[in-house]
Formats: sequence, C-alpha cells, structure tokens
Amino acid sequence: MPIERLDHVQLAMPPGGEDAARAFYARALGIDEVVKPAHLATRGGCWFQSGTVQIHLGVETDFHPAKKAHPALLCRDYTALIEKLTRAGVACEEVNDIPGVRRCHIHDPFGNRIELLSAD
Repeated sequence: MPIERLDHVQLAMPPGGEDAARAFYARALGIDEVVKPAHLATRGGCWFQSGTVQIHLGVETDFHPAKKAHPALLCRDYTALIEKLTRAGVACEEVNDIPGVRRCHIHDPFGNRIELLSAD
C-alpha cells in the first residue's frame, strides 16, 4: 500500500489564539510544542507533537470550529489523562457506543472536537 501512516492533522483556530492553544494542547493534554519552520511561523498558529503524532493549529480568518470532523488520539494512561483534563475544567463526554472501546470527546478552546481513546 502506498500510504504508510498519518503524518499530521491540521485544525483551525481564530487569529490570536496561540496562547489558548498552548494552554490546552501543551499544558492540559501534555503534547510538546514544536517549532514551526521560519517561513511558516509568519502565518501564526502553532504545532504540537507527541511521539509520531502531530497536530498543527493554523490560523483561519473566517474561523469555524470542526464540530463533527475530528482527530482521534490513542492515549496511554487514559484514566489519569481524563482526570487531569477534568481538573483543568475540560468537559469530557464519555461515549459508550463501541463495545470494548473506552473513549470520550473533548473540545479545544476554539470548539474543535477531539476524540480520546484508551490504549490501556
């Protein structure tokens, strides 16, 4: 097959949302921020990476959150992450519609939907 893996997911955010993105993705979710290439940094936004998973937040002037489309992140120590997010004020909506799969939906500060799945 010609496709090996997913390289990154791009989500949109409104202009000036970098600090809110860092607070959510880096501090609440624990995903490290990576430096954008200099020629792309002028566009705003920020990039985050955990292992081989990258999430790029790009500035969109006419921003609308992705409420249905979403990245799904497989998480080690799912319970601890959900507890950490809840303490940080992030609403975690548990979803129990797939037998044997522990998962929830959260939203970033801009309203983009993110699915978290337990790898445990």
